[in-house]
Amino acid sequence: VEVDATYVKPFKTDTVLIAPGQTTNVLVTTNKNTGKYLVAASPFMDSPIAVDNMTATATLQYSGALANSPTTLTTPPPKNATAVANQFINSLRSLNSRKFPAKVPLNVDHNLFFTVGLGVNPCPSCKAGNGSRVVASINNVTFVMPTTALLQAHFFNISGVFTTDFPAKPPHVFNYTGTPPTNLQTKSGTKVYRLSYNSTVQLVMQDTGIISPENHPIHLHGFNFFAVGRGVGNYNPKTDTKKFNLVDPVERNTIGVPSGGWVAIRFRADNPGVWFMHCHLEVHTTWGLKMAFLVDNGKGPKESLLPPPSDLPKC
Repeated sequence: VEVDATYVKPFKTDTVLIAPGQTTNVLVTTNKNTGKYLVAASPFMDSPIAVDNMTATATLQYSGALANSPTTLTTPPPKNATAVANQFINSLRSLNSRKFPAKVPLNVDHNLFFTVGLGVNPCPSCKAGNGSRVVASINNVTFVMPTTALLQAHFFNISGVFTTDFPAKPPHVFNYTGTPPTNLQTKSGTKVYRLSYNSTVQLVMQDTGIISPENHPIHLHGFNFFAVGRGVGNYNPKTDTKKFNLVDPVERNTIGVPSGGWVAIRFRADNPGVWFMHCHLEVHTTWGLKMAFLVDNGKGPKESLLPPPSDLPKC
């Protein structure tokens, strides 16, 4: 099985879980009797959100199978089969061999904690929401898309497009998977988090129960990262960090922040530029569930951001 990156230890499974935006390669061994076999794909939902509970089907047909041969059916797991989902996710391990090493950062320069979830902001023109509307945020910051590209503003040192004060920790601490706070309002802004070249990052992303707990598939541009930990409930840095897998964690570029839980990733900031991190649910992205990392240049041209080509069309 290959998920997002390469070099995953093989294991047997009859159910594969992918989040929106994730990619998975599966090796199928055709060792059954000649015939036709049903393949089914259905949604997995671990939160009380209405979902189109439809099942897509296809048929895997062996050469030599007669057209009127009966199809061997399969039943997908129920849409809330959390145990099945966890079993698949927890089975993913990198090869971590001499040929394909898992270069997990062991020393951390930036220890970040991001809350991921929804909020409610005033909206006098929103009739459907009685003067308010649902928004999404990371660390209570609802991202506002700039009219000038972030990368362009960074490279040409254009001021006033973004600020580098994205918070490393939530500005408000509360029971993230329990009773939400009375104030559900977020702050809007075009904020990025600045990283020096080749610095190492540990990022814990915590789902919040504001409005409703929900699984958020988070995608990071510009980097692969190692998924070193995950759990249910509120992240506890004193106890959960001791259970991190720093030996052979799977390498990905998209990860699902579980409903009512958290995930921890590590990566090295060795790719200069401005890189978005956002939810792969399109509605949440448009609501502002995104941020960006600004990675400074290192030393010399091989560690520095390339200039735009002379014939690049203007935004």
